[in-house]
Amino acid sequence: MIKYVNKSVLFVIVLSLLSFTSCNSQTKDVNKESEKSNQATIGGGCEGCELMYVGIPDNILSESTSDGWIDGKQKLIITGKVYQLDGKTPASNVIIYYWHTDDNGLYSPNSKTPDKAKEHGHLRGWVKSDKDGNYKINTSRPAAYPTQDIPQHIHLSIKEPDINNEYFADLYFDDDPLYFKHKKKYGKFDRAGTEILRVVFDGNIQIAEHNIILGLNIPNYPSRNFSEIKSGLNIGEDQPSFIPFHAFGPDKGTRACPVCKYGRYHGIIYFVGNNPDWTEIKEWLKFLEDESISRKEYLKAYFVYGNSNNYDKYQRQSDLEKIGKELRLEKIALTFVPSFSDTESEAFLNKINPDVENTFVIYRHRTIVDKLINLKPTEDNFKKIAEVLNRTKSEYFDLPEPKHE
Repeated sequence: MIKYVNKSVLFVIVLSLLSFTSCNSQTKDVNKESEKSNQATIGGGCEGCELMYVGIPDNILSESTSDGWIDGKQKLIITGKVYQLDGKTPASNVIIYYWHTDDNGLYSPNSKTPDKAKEHGHLRGWVKSDKDGNYKINTSRPAAYPTQDIPQHIHLSIKEPDINNEYFADLYFDDDPLYFKHKKKYGKFDRAGTEILRVVFDGNIQIAEHNIILGLNIPNYPSRNFSEIKSGLNIGEDQPSFIPFHAFGPDKGTRACPVCKYGRYHGIIYFVGNNPDWTEIKEWLKFLEDESISRKEYLKAYFVYGNSNNYDKYQRQSDLEKIGKELRLEKIALTFVPSFSDTESEAFLNKINPDVENTFVIYRHRTIVDKLINLKPTEDNFKKIAEVLNRTKSEYFDLPEPKHE
């Protein structure tokens, strides 16, 4: 028999339960009436995001440290850049408000939490991207809700200087067993960039690099008129897994998934479809081989041939094997799929336009950091690829990552 109930604990639990409801309705369970009323709102509406203005500092820096950094069980750093919708142009003066649960999975307020923001708890804060788009959050890793199968997550409310309203993005952890059940049930939204945080370990600190792409997968976001030929997924989204046939290279005879086996560091996937120019392809292969040798384990390069015309598996395998031997390739993988719309290999997930000359997708730790289309094998373009790799090289490449189930 319970004789005594701590009123303050009960108050926190009630507030947390209210915030559970707010979170669920915000991200997954928006009813049809709410959707209709938010059709013209950039982002589709965001219940609770308005609390970012409660207690907002007059001077917001590009780095923020929450109480969780001091009091939490697991220190967490989230760091990266904010980009315009093209994924390449840094965006300054963007305010990012964050809030998340404590070590018990609760949005627990403390004496410093404003009354109007108590449902967000005390683990909240603000950063503003600097002139180069940089931001950094020092906080604690949130716990999952204690009574629900909702994975660990961090809420973001993003306010651009030239957009009237804020919009939300939610971040999850790829080593959280609850996340994959959640993704299977609700899907993957990747609002303002991938929704996945991939941590590495620096002693007792977990670090996640996360770039924010303004407007990416945000409903009603105004067009920025970035004119380019469409081929491939967006910068900021995750490179999908697929299983090409390996005709030549380290995984010859297998169907190893590029990003699954070699996703930790940099990867380049060089796609060619229905319009191959084999003289130019060979020049690119020699360049990618040299880059792979010089960058060692920090770069894995793939050639994926997806010409749907006159497809013959054994002939294609033989042709690529001859090229590999002719060029004396050792590092780069020569692979193929029946077409870029093929479902069996899941090549269709890459969304490659088969009619462009080529598509280069560059990823880092499984997330696309750049994409280039219709590149000729010139010295200037070789330098362009090398510069992308240098610019996006992670200072955390040598840190270990957690084991995944």
